[in-house]
Amino acid sequence: MTDYAAARVAMVDNQVRPSDVTSYPIIDAMLSVPREAYAPGPLREVAYAGEHLPLGPGRVMLDPRTFAKMIEFSDVGPDDLVLDIGCGLGYSTAVLARLAAAVIAVEADPDMARAARSALVEHEVDNAEVIEGPMAEGAKDHAPYNVIFVQGGVEEIPEGLVAQLREGGRLIAIRMSGAYGRCEVLTRTAAGASSWRAFDAAAPVLEGFEKAAVFEF
Repeated sequence: MTDYAAARVAMVDNQVRPSDVTSYPIIDAMLSVPREAYAPGPLREVAYAGEHLPLGPGRVMLDPRTFAKMIEFSDVGPDDLVLDIGCGLGYSTAVLARLAAAVIAVEADPDMARAARSALVEHEVDNAEVIEGPMAEGAKDHAPYNVIFVQGGVEEIPEGLVAQLREGGRLIAIRMSGAYGRCEVLTRTAAGASSWRAFDAAAPVLEGFEKAAVFEF
C-alpha cells in the first residue's frame, strides 16, 4: 500500500524545492493537501508522479513542479480572492484555499464539478466554492479577483476574463503555441494589461481558450 504522506514529502523534496519554489506557505500547502484524494480512483497510486495526471479528454491535473511554480509567480496572499479556472477534481482549489482568503472555482464538466465539491467538503475546505459553467467566462458575479489561475493551456485569453481582475491583479496561464508553451503572468493596471514570460511549460488547451480560426480566401 502506498504511503501517501511519504509520497507528499518526496514530491516536495524532489520536484518542488529543486524548482526554486521555497516559499514556506506553498511548501506547507502542498505537504498538507492529499493530492491522491483529488485524483481519479485508478490513478491515485501515481498521483505524485512528476507529470500531468490525465482527468479526461484534453484535461489534466498539472504536474507538481508546474503547479507550484505557477503559484509562486502568481504571488497569492492571505487577503486575496482567487478565481481557479478548470479546477478539475478540486486539488488546485484545495491548495489555493490554504494560501488565499477565498477561492471561486469554475469547472465545465458536471461530473468533475460534483466530485470537486464532494472532495472539498470531505476535507473541510470551507473557504472555496465550485461553480459549474463555461471556463472561459469565469465567474463575474464574484469579481473582481486578485488572482486568476488557469489550470491548463491557453491560446487566447478572453477579454471578459481579464476584465474580472482588479487593478494590480494577476492572471497566470500556460500560453501554448503548437506543442510548445510558456507560463505567462498577465497584470492588469490602470493603463491596461501587460504580460511577461515566467518559465517554460506545456498543457492541453482548455475549452474556450482556443485561438479563433482565421478564414482566408
